[in-house]
Amino acid sequence: MNSKSINEIQDEILEEFEPFDDWMDKYSLLIDMGNTLLPLEDSEKTPEHIIEGCQSRVWIVITPNEDGTLALRGDSDALIVKGIAALLLRVYDGQRPEDILSQELYFIDRMGLREHLSPTRSNGLVAMIEQIHRSARTYLSR
Repeated sequence: MNSKSINEIQDEILEEFEPFDDWMDKYSLLIDMGNTLLPLEDSEKTPEHIIEGCQSRVWIVITPNEDGTLALRGDSDALIVKGIAALLLRVYDGQRPEDILSQELYFIDRMGLREHLSPTRSNGLVAMIEQIHRSARTYLSR
């Protein structure tokens, strides 16, 4: 289980992006965060893990941990999208399904990310969140 709450992690992310006024610097940090993701195996890049509605290809693999939390891993073939995925995985990895479903995801709007994404990337962001929530509902009902 993640020792930090979803809101504590969101606040950390906001603090990390706060010093940057220029969106090129924020994109650079986002790309760096994406580069920290461990690559998925080719065998995990399957249709069941791909995020529909995203212009670039994004995969998110969600598996249950023995303690009832969820393990999230992901990858993308686009640098900024991979960074966005890295942020979502950081917030949700190691959290309980009920917390994933009940906590507001506020960091995206507070840091101004959504307004700096193209419509297709914004749709992809929404699709990633919806997929994570769908999986959380599935594991919650088990």
